[in-house]
Amino acid sequence: MRAAATSVRTAFRGGLSSRLLAALPALLTLLPLVGLLAAASGGSPGHWGHLFEHVLPRATLQTAALLLGVGVMVAVLGTGSAWAVTAYDFPGRKVLSWALLLPLAVPTYIVAYAYLDLMHPLGPLQSGVRALLGIADPRGLRLPDVRSLGGAIVLLSFVLYPYVYLSTRALFLTQAAELLEAARSLGAGPFQVFRRVALPLARPAIAVGMVLALLETLNDIGASEFLGVQTLTVSIYTTWLSRGDLPGAAQLALAMLGLVALLVFLEVHSRRERRYAPPRSRPLVPTRLRGPAGVLVMALTSLPVVIGFLLPTSHLVVQTFERLQSAGGASMTLWRSLGNTLFVASATTVCTLLVGILLVALQRLARVQRRGGWETSMLKISSIGYAVPGTVLALGLLLPIGTLDAGISAVAESFGAAPRLFVMGSVGALVFACTVRFLAISAGGLEAGMARLPPSLDEAAHALGRGPGATVREIHLPLLRPALATAALLVFVDTMKELPATLMLRPMNFETLATWLYADAARGAYEEGAVAALLIVVAGLFPVILLSRAGTDPRSAEVGR
Repeated sequence: MRAAATSVRTAFRGGLSSRLLAALPALLTLLPLVGLLAAASGGSPGHWGHLFEHVLPRATLQTAALLLGVGVMVAVLGTGSAWAVTAYDFPGRKVLSWALLLPLAVPTYIVAYAYLDLMHPLGPLQSGVRALLGIADPRGLRLPDVRSLGGAIVLLSFVLYPYVYLSTRALFLTQAAELLEAARSLGAGPFQVFRRVALPLARPAIAVGMVLALLETLNDIGASEFLGVQTLTVSIYTTWLSRGDLPGAAQLALAMLGLVALLVFLEVHSRRERRYAPPRSRPLVPTRLRGPAGVLVMALTSLPVVIGFLLPTSHLVVQTFERLQSAGGASMTLWRSLGNTLFVASATTVCTLLVGILLVALQRLARVQRRGGWETSMLKISSIGYAVPGTVLALGLLLPIGTLDAGISAVAESFGAAPRLFVMGSVGALVFACTVRFLAISAGGLEAGMARLPPSLDEAAHALGRGPGATVREIHLPLLRPALATAALLVFVDTMKELPATLMLRPMNFETLATWLYADAARGAYEEGAVAALLIVVAGLFPVILLSRAGTDPRSAEVGR
């Protein structure tokens, strides 16, 4: 009886400590949202009236128009290219099946940066067209201005369509060939087979990809600002930095969170719909296209790769070589920016992996002990930061960090030290924000890896006298090395590319490659930031290579199972 009571007390204490540990990352993730509410409530009632009258209508209209345009274009580009490389066999199909992912390596603000220089009236594209037509006067031929809402829609769409391409092609690869062949046997032509059979089945996958692309559009600040589109994200940034109005910026951020919540709801609903995909059977055999038809399909399918990757990247390569030759090499400021970028990305990667391992290990322990879903719920809450735009996340941290600094300064003053900011504008605050934002990547990858490990491993370790910590260290982590490596790479590269949170939380005179590029573009010195932009693109190629290796294998394309 006494032994049983001791066992119950031990299990209760273990469960309680596990729940408390799991709750800590979730509370820290919710901290920016709490800070945002507190900052928004700190303004006067007149703030809301001013925002509703002068700021919100234009920003909301521009944001809605941008989201609508990007949503339609990424759906068309992503679904069309996915169907082309899945249903047809044409010259270059194998190369294009993975090359269509390459635009993911180029952040939206870098594409905007490159095309502003490419499409300048004196830039290479317009100068080349005028030379071909024999027009000497730059005013004799003017192509459409890319600095517009239409230009932003086109450029963002040609960068973000791979989200739709990935999810939709995965579904096309698993569609039963019998369904499509039955439609053909009933007299349906190629377009009717696509419109009446393939497209309806792919709607949930299209919706998932569209929502992810729209979340990235909402997070964008550099491309929208460069192209003159006054989105909610840009309005939040300018309200805070240009006017110093924290309550007003927080109130705009709350309005923007409503859009984010709607998109997240649509994404979750779409994922539920995907479980009704047809059972996987014989895969679709692509129809062979030769002659003019094959060339036409190849050209149309290559267009997103050319516009979204080849043109901007080639321009950056040329500008980089010209810059390095004219300046005799990279400047020390650029090398410092690269070092700062690597430091922040490395620190964020380590933090996200450690917290991710903790959350996933606690979830595994709870499942082995057949306890409730508290740890799983805390893991999901800890992962919501990825859906929150970087600008909103950074803004929500300003008030909590300021409060923490005030407390530390009060303690320091009691010991005779001068008051100063300890956390605000520090690398630690930036790393914390990036950890909250990208924790979902490491936690999601590790959770998927842990789910593949059979519970019998834990039971065998327990029988051999190993505790939970030793089980994780000696069994789980060695088996999770591939998932750890993939998560580390994705977090590292995403942190390198992160612009909004870095702009708002970085220390004074602390530049990363992203902020270096942003500053040069703001000055109109496009050749100066080409080196930084190219370094970010090269780093972004590594996750794309991982995605292409997984995405081109039909065995990896499971849909909502």
